Amino acid sequence: MIDTARMTWLNPPPRFEERNGCLYVWSGPKTDFWQGTYYGFHRDDGHFLHQRRDGDFTADISFCARYEELYDQAGMMVRADATHWMKCGIEYTDGAMHFSVVVTNGNSDWSAFRLDHGFDRMGVRVTRTGDALFIQYRTDRMEDWRMARLAWFDPAFVEVAVGPAFCSPQRAGFQAVFHAFSLTDPLSRDIH
Repeated sequence: MIDTARMTWLNPPPRFEERNGCLYVWSGPKTDFWQGTYYGFHRDDGHFLHQRRDGDFTADISFCARYEELYDQAGMMVRADATHWMKCGIEYTDGAMHFSVVVTNGNSDWSAFRLDHGFDRMGVRVTRTGDALFIQYRTDRMEDWRMARLAWFDPAFVEVAVGPAFCSPQRAGFQAVFHAFSLTDPLSRDIH
């Protein structure tokens, strides 16, 4: 379930609906979050529904989407400002779904790996501990959480915004459904 009453949009999408505790969304045209690296452009017009959080936390989200065009993406964002953020989730590239993580500290970087097994729903878990974001994923066909990345995140940003994010850099009308989102005290520091 997603409690949108306590959340705020950055770049609201042209259409969204709440149904049965889920958030249904449709993207605007050519939306993205990216800062500079390789491509040279700076984009901060992706859609992001968030709540504020101080200090350490664990955020969990589950979602599904209709990935059809290059760079269609849905997942979670942790954001301090326009040039300090992390987004992670599914991104469609090279004709397949990839688990993708972009960390931006002035400039963006991108890591991605192809998900070769079929699934209906993706889960993402991000735990902030001091200067780190521990990023995990699992599909509805997996029992255990798997590590995707341990990323540095500037601890000077005590308060951040956290929540579902989605973009469609090549088109409008990308559809996603966010089934659940929670933001709690950190579950654990363990990564092994």
